[in-house]
Amino acid sequence: MLSRIAESLFWIGRYLERADDTARILDVQMQVLVEDPGMDERTSCEQLLSVMGVEEYKGTPNRWMILDLLAHNPDADTSIAAAIGASRESARRARETLSTDIWAAINTTWRGLSTARSMRPPVMFAWVRDRMAMISGIAAETMSRDEGWQFYMLGRSIERTDMTARLLSTAALAPGPQVAWPTTLRACGAYESFIRAYRGIEADRQAAEFLLLDRWFPRSIVSSLVEAEKALGRLANVGPRSGFSDEAQRLLGRARTELEYRPLEELVFDLPVEMERLQRVCAAASEAVNHRYFADRDIYAWTGGVVL
Repeated sequence: MLSRIAESLFWIGRYLERADDTARILDVQMQVLVEDPGMDERTSCEQLLSVMGVEEYKGTPNRWMILDLLAHNPDADTSIAAAIGASRESARRARETLSTDIWAAINTTWRGLSTARSMRPPVMFAWVRDRMAMISGIAAETMSRDEGWQFYMLGRSIERTDMTARLLSTAALAPGPQVAWPTTLRACGAYESFIRAYRGIEADRQAAEFLLLDRWFPRSIVSSLVEAEKALGRLANVGPRSGFSDEAQRLLGRARTELEYRPLEELVFDLPVEMERLQRVCAAASEAVNHRYFADRDIYAWTGGVVL
């Protein structure tokens, strides 16, 4: 497969997942601010901006600044609008390999952003999640399970790992965990699955364990890492007799085993630090994929230098 096409499909997966998960993170943040009026809004918003990697901004952080930087502003690299716009640009570059349905769904979503900006925040977040779910479903039903699909799944899985780590950091840093964790589970679509798995027990530790380690829930970190490893294994076709020659596969595999085999108490003791470490692994794995598969192209020429 041409590296241009492979790279575009990889980033389509990443950008669509980024838009979806940013909507989920913002949904959690806004609900926590509404349900806990005693919360220090400035501190909470500063923590969220830090988790999302926003280092430069003007003014005092508040919910309206958060909505601009992380949702509406197409010029802000971290925003939902920017991610959807970048996914459309990636799709345009890989137009000859995408089905008409996928292209139409991505293009229609991009065109709908102007209307989405006028929606109330919860309605907009739901709209983004619905559109991303629709595009994901169309991709699953219309894409051949060839190398293109593996690059798409690889990008989506790495991004989901990174963004779920940020979501867990947001919940762990929230001053009202009794509100933050149930809201986080609902944002991931995990609440009902969690309640069934733990038979009605609602506790912060169990919620963190479910979103970190549950192998059966597709949005958990371990499940996402497994999917990324599978995609890399299929792209490699035949692996070496010992070890891993693919640096990305080695990085992601080691991260998964460290999560699975370390005591849960160690992981949740300082969860934001652990999740920041995982985000660095995702960045390193993405760079390794770039060097191995897209080395003959400048990845930063059309992504604005944003690789997380």
